[in-house]
Amino acid sequence: MRFAATPAARALLLAGVAVTPVTALQAQAQQPEQQSQSSENTDGDDDGFSAGEDESTANVIVVTATKREQTLQETPVSVSVTTAETLENAQIRDVLDLQTVTPSLRVSQLQNSSSSTFIIRGFGNGDNNFGIEPSVGVFIDGVFRSRSASSLNDLANVQRIEVLNGPQSTLFGKNASAGVISVITRAPQFEFGGSVEATYGNYNAFTLRGDVTGPLTENIAFSLDGSFNRRDGYGQIVNLDRDISDRNRWTARGQLLFEPTEDLTIRLIGDYQRIDEICCVVSTLVAGPTAAAVFGVGGALSTDFFSYDTFLNKEPINEVDSYGGSAQVDWDFGSLSFTSITAYRELKNLADQDVDFTSADIINEIRDQKVETFTQEVRLTSDFDGPVNFLLGGFYFNESVTQESFLNTGTASRNFFTLLARAATLNPAFTFNQVEAGLGLPQNSIFSSGPLTAENFTLDNESYSIFGTVDFEPIDGLVFTGGINYTDDRKDFALASQSFDELGNLNLVDAFITGATLANPGLPDVFTRAQFLALPAPVQAQLAAAATNPATNPLLGLSAFQFQPPFLNLPNAVEDGQTRDDNFSYLARVAYEFSPNLNAYFSYATGFKASSINLSRDSRPVFGDFIPGPGRSSFLAPSSPITDAGLGIANLTTGSRFAGPEEATVYELGLKGSFPGFDFTLALFDQTIEGFQSFLFTGTGFQLANAGEQSVKGFEFSSTITPTRGLVFTFATTYLDAIYDSFTDSPVGDLTGLRPGGVPEISISTSATYTHEFGDSGNRLITRLDYSHESNVAINNGLPTFNGPVGARRDPRIFDREVNLVNASITLALDNGFEIGAFARNLFDDEYIITVFDGVAQAGTVSGYPSAPRTYGAVARFRF
Repeated sequence: MRFAATPAARALLLAGVAVTPVTALQAQAQQPEQQSQSSENTDGDDDGFSAGEDESTANVIVVTATKREQTLQETPVSVSVTTAETLENAQIRDVLDLQTVTPSLRVSQLQNSSSSTFIIRGFGNGDNNFGIEPSVGVFIDGVFRSRSASSLNDLANVQRIEVLNGPQSTLFGKNASAGVISVITRAPQFEFGGSVEATYGNYNAFTLRGDVTGPLTENIAFSLDGSFNRRDGYGQIVNLDRDISDRNRWTARGQLLFEPTEDLTIRLIGDYQRIDEICCVVSTLVAGPTAAAVFGVGGALSTDFFSYDTFLNKEPINEVDSYGGSAQVDWDFGSLSFTSITAYRELKNLADQDVDFTSADIINEIRDQKVETFTQEVRLTSDFDGPVNFLLGGFYFNESVTQESFLNTGTASRNFFTLLARAATLNPAFTFNQVEAGLGLPQNSIFSSGPLTAENFTLDNESYSIFGTVDFEPIDGLVFTGGINYTDDRKDFALASQSFDELGNLNLVDAFITGATLANPGLPDVFTRAQFLALPAPVQAQLAAAATNPATNPLLGLSAFQFQPPFLNLPNAVEDGQTRDDNFSYLARVAYEFSPNLNAYFSYATGFKASSINLSRDSRPVFGDFIPGPGRSSFLAPSSPITDAGLGIANLTTGSRFAGPEEATVYELGLKGSFPGFDFTLALFDQTIEGFQSFLFTGTGFQLANAGEQSVKGFEFSSTITPTRGLVFTFATTYLDAIYDSFTDSPVGDLTGLRPGGVPEISISTSATYTHEFGDSGNRLITRLDYSHESNVAINNGLPTFNGPVGARRDPRIFDREVNLVNASITLALDNGFEIGAFARNLFDDEYIITVFDGVAQAGTVSGYPSAPRTYGAVARFRF
């Protein structure tokens, strides 16, 4: 069945946010002619009523979440829709702000402008590591954006955004195990028009957006749009007297639409986005015992968390360039429709920043990344009059990732660590010169200013999927749906690294054994594992016991200062640097229309995300490929493939080269009703991800690991109430009962049976919009107030350095977060196309912690990211 949008339906498309919970499938751009209809926003009645229309047809919103155009009421999928009107009224500029109107979605920006995480129903990852596929996929006009950094710029000329909850597979070539954010923009129009908008606000914020569209010939239309967004930072680098957490970004996009026949359309899109910002404010929650050493070398750190003051030894550089093009072909022939979407994109990301987050020059990091992505999707869709319809598609994905990373030791590093060593040993005369003399190292080499590590990573990923669904409607209103997806995913990755840390390149157990044999003329000199194993067994045991005992081996006290030991390169003779995954996912669903006003469905679906790669300096062999000896000793290491192949290096230990696939399952029961003046949706779900890919910072590196199983049970409810002409209320809430069913090897110990940190039990989004019409003039005053809430929740399950393992906490403090955001806007829209208004986000200046982490090389210190303060401003817009 095809749905034709009525004028009232088109008007409600612009009235505000509509939120609908159900099993999510990918949303795609509408056909150009429907996009043209739904993009009208100057003549429709924003309260959802139109003269001559029955109120029963007013609460109608059109979505394409099943890759077929349906009303929101008819669509048996879990999708929350945010319209262009809501984006404008609420001053939602990018996907970071989208969570304020979508309770199942969380978005957080972390250490720089390109590090963000999208989370749906408590599941999400992919930030801060380009080797990790996101569990929540982002699509813009049907094109997959494989890294969050490529989807963070301003949202220009958006028609609507669909947030799809739950695993995606059978209508979705690129699997996303937790959900999808699908951004649909307006296609070129065959009638000339456009708009220009400017805003000015506090922190000297200035934005400028514009678009123009129209015909070039009888069957070719064009559009151009762009935006510029600049704002002073709301934070201050006190010692440098510079702003931080600013905005400096722009976008440009051009489109061509060809309609050579009634049945054939071709849409070409090219875009470029640029971010060049100083980000982000980091404050100190707990100043640990190392803070004295920071001050001792003339540095400082922020201790007033919500002052937005920070201390850095250098101004951070965040530069992101994202650009590419796509071609979409839609061809209707009879009862069949063929769609092809071809895209190529490039992403460049450069971050250069002080990562100890103090004004002392201790540690700095440079990360230079590039991602090249090619995607091709094809699908064939039927629209038969009979009881059976189908969709069959294929998806190809090819991506290349390159990354160069560097850590540099600052000028204050040696003195900083000397102070820490003196405090740890209670020896005020301690110097690293003594250590260097005793170990035979060059004087002034330990923590000398200059390069600390250098890494080169590459990742090549190729995958393809075959997917499809079949709908069977034996009687009117009863539809059985079955779907499948087969995915084959291949990754090849390599790491070449250098460690310039003189102390880190020396194993303290092995150094003691070597020194003991050199000092004992009755023993042969031991410099290698083979030489140690050639000693008599009783001698081996005596040397091992003495070397691993702090009472007899004083060198062991230096292990706390071995922050960056060398890492084993790969591929190597044991590790092939490859993952090979394949998966068969499926969907079974039954939907029934009790009446034109009431629909229900039940579904069972599975989802999949392929293995992810740890593209960080903490990439280490898995246990089994290598088994470290006591104190990371090579001499005492037991037999393992890496050791036996002679590949062992000083201080090698185990960790995570990669994490295996995620496999999701979800049971869902949904009910949706649409009545005059009132809509509602309700979904009950039980969702599980086996092998959830956890990626956590440990204080000096990142650990990528699979949780055995993580699950969430809950419900999503949303409603839209229109009690009278011009007044619209929305209310949406999500309840999540989340648990680690099994996670024994987290960085903070066994979390089995505990609630995952950062997943609020209750989230709420609600709004009130009133449109006052000034008689028959066509002039309107639109007032909007919205509120979003997240219940109090522990931000994480503990920090590896600060707290330690579960059950043996060094410090019991776990930091929490509660969110209460109020946003408001008022707009006077004149019939001549001119609009003027004012807005405020975070009206009451709510303060909360976004996330926390162990201080870098600062045991006992906890740092974190404060929420953004209140912003407000005025807007002027003209539509023509």
